[in-house]
Amino acid sequence: MLTVAYDGTAYSGWQVQPGQATIEGVLNGCISELTGETVEVIGASRTDSGVHALGNVAVFDTESLIPAEKFSYALNQRLPEDIRIQGSREVSADFHPRHCESRKTYEYRIYNASFAQPVKRLYTHFTYVPLDIDLMNSAAAYLVGEHDFKSFCSVDTQAQTTVRRVDSAEVWEEGAAGINNVAERKNAYTAGREALRPGREIVIRVAGRGFLYNMVRIIAGTLMEVGKGKLPPERVKDILAACDRQEAGPTAPACGLTLVGYEFLG
Repeated sequence: MLTVAYDGTAYSGWQVQPGQATIEGVLNGCISELTGETVEVIGASRTDSGVHALGNVAVFDTESLIPAEKFSYALNQRLPEDIRIQGSREVSADFHPRHCESRKTYEYRIYNASFAQPVKRLYTHFTYVPLDIDLMNSAAAYLVGEHDFKSFCSVDTQAQTTVRRVDSAEVWEEGAAGINNVAERKNAYTAGREALRPGREIVIRVAGRGFLYNMVRIIAGTLMEVGKGKLPPERVKDILAACDRQEAGPTAPACGLTLVGYEFLG
């Protein structure tokens, strides 16, 4: 099992696509070259084009005599610099990362300022419209629990059910006045301390047992509409009940989204 971090900017997502550079395709090529076998990895999360990851998970079978824990070192000598293995270990032959109870944690980052910051363009979504974090947090609370998230799912989904469980959803300003606690960050926002800086980075963090196609990006787009004052927070409850994609906000751009954690629960 590999824990894989990557900058998704130059890739057409995780899954192999003919004629396109993908994370899965690069891993398959490097592992096959290293082992002398034809290897195809199985990924835990098929992230979209332009989405990043700090710790996606992939597994593969091999008859290679290379110790499992050494694969990370050997592969990192072959992989491009925007993909790095964070760890490798042996798992049972029947282990499948998508058939296990697990929790994924995503973060969507927004750079909120009068003008865009070029060095943040690949990893945040820029908006000049001021965002109210308190309103966004109030709206996010309605997403927690088990709901039908059809309104927060791309119409192109092939999922058999659109019911999902969100364990937590919260919004804060990154590094607000050096504060790490979410509640204290909210207080700092209310007190206006962020006005001391020309720009601020806002983080939407969502954790759950599984996500639909574009679900986190649609959540982010909807919460931004709330933060801009275009929707009241309680409107999220009605959007969930509608089970209609047109009721939710826009799909936020991929660049702001990162898979930050993957936890196996069983």
